[in-house]
Amino acid sequence: MKEKNLHPKNKFNKGYDFDALIKINPKLKPFVAKSQFDVITIDFSIPEAVKELNKALLFSYDKISIWDFPKQNLCPPIPGRLDYIHYLNDLISSEEKITVLDIGTGATCIYPLLGVAEYNWNFVASDIDFESLDTAQDIIDDNKLREQIELRQQSDENNILKGVLKDGDSFSAVMCNPPFFKSAEEAQGANKRKNKNLGNNTVRNFSGNNNELWYVGGEKAFLHNYLYESSLYKTQSTWFTSLVSKKENIKSLQKSSEKLGAIEFKVIPMSQGNKVTRIACWRF
Repeated sequence: MKEKNLHPKNKFNKGYDFDALIKINPKLKPFVAKSQFDVITIDFSIPEAVKELNKALLFSYDKISIWDFPKQNLCPPIPGRLDYIHYLNDLISSEEKITVLDIGTGATCIYPLLGVAEYNWNFVASDIDFESLDTAQDIIDDNKLREQIELRQQSDENNILKGVLKDGDSFSAVMCNPPFFKSAEEAQGANKRKNKNLGNNTVRNFSGNNNELWYVGGEKAFLHNYLYESSLYKTQSTWFTSLVSKKENIKSLQKSSEKLGAIEFKVIPMSQGNKVTRIACWRF
């Protein structure tokens, strides 16, 4: 099964070798079978199957051998998350020593893990949820990455950068995968639609705790708050970036960035199969 349209440097852009992945993670084996189209794959409506597949993909890196987190937390699809890392590298590769701030790292700590594994970057990663940070710290410790990944808690849900950034911090880039929905009810509705599209009326595939899934005002409100705060800390990062799921949010974000004094605003398109998203990037 080939992953379409991934970054040229993405190690998973030629698809999955399930025999090799099962050797890396034997717990994947029970979920691998031929589909009705005679293709070797997994049933993506089964959360355990998705988790074991992504564990295998992550364990294909020498630096990562342990990755576990509670069922209520999102299981990130590794190829798509890795694409953000590669596109970010295209943006900042000219810098000598790279340190990245990951806003809302979640329990899986996925962007710092991939950034360390692929490019040996250093990271500061923040989250508002203490339990998520506790799980992320266990993953960091289990993989002996404490020297490269530092966690910080955001104690005020109204802030994004404020309270996380410290005097003297200097980053090559800030990255973020913002909450998409405006409310828990909107997120639950999306879960029902997704399961219906997967032909699955019983299994909950769409995991995620509140801070991962929704933010008052949705993605647009989050992005504009983030943009405003970035203008208050403009000297502490070369680039500020974020995934943007809704294309219609780009125009207002770019217009606001100009008003706040950004000297450059660019959009990097990303697509994985039928899913199209983009990275908004700005600097002061």
